[in-house]
Amino acid sequence: MVVIVDYGVGNLYSLKSSFKAIGVEVVTSGDKEVIKKADKIILPGVGAFEDAANKLFSSGLADVVIERANSGVNLMGICLGMQLLFDKSLEYGEHRGLGLIKGEIRPISSVIPNTLKVPHIGWNALNLKKPKSEIFKYLSDGDCVYFVHSFYGADCNDAVIATTEYGAELTAAVQKGNVYGCQFHPEKSGSVGLSILKAFCEL
Repeated sequence: MVVIVDYGVGNLYSLKSSFKAIGVEVVTSGDKEVIKKADKIILPGVGAFEDAANKLFSSGLADVVIERANSGVNLMGICLGMQLLFDKSLEYGEHRGLGLIKGEIRPISSVIPNTLKVPHIGWNALNLKKPKSEIFKYLSDGDCVYFVHSFYGADCNDAVIATTEYGAELTAAVQKGNVYGCQFHPEKSGSVGLSILKAFCEL
């Protein structure tokens, strides 16, 4: 069972529609008992890190997600959901993350030229790291996906499985064992994004 964690932050309709497009039934739930039964978990997220982290921790869902990931359940964080996997974020202060990926979230404005706009919005090519991650088995280097973000994953070299160029080399996706994260939006990335979700469901 694939469960999309509903904690009040995320574009759930687009995600559900994407899974329907690849023929995979998903359950959207904020119920701890439902999430405990999942064999695959999707952690979505849009908006501010602090608000999302507070909702996850205060609801007790953070503990469930961490426990399930540590027990070997495949977990994918998307956009802000990916950032929440990290140890901490420096988005308007310092905020604790789930600690499943070592590193921290920093503003892209600290590494890109000031001539480029923030947030980074649009289609960018993926530079896939070798060996290629299982979730990219249907992709080729240079395939494009859709980004909307102002912050990026840093100090996480051991976990980086793809980068993208936007005035600097930015983390596009991470993996540590059964824990995966995409800074971009697979659900908004056409056939390329659907192929990533398909590969994740086939793990």
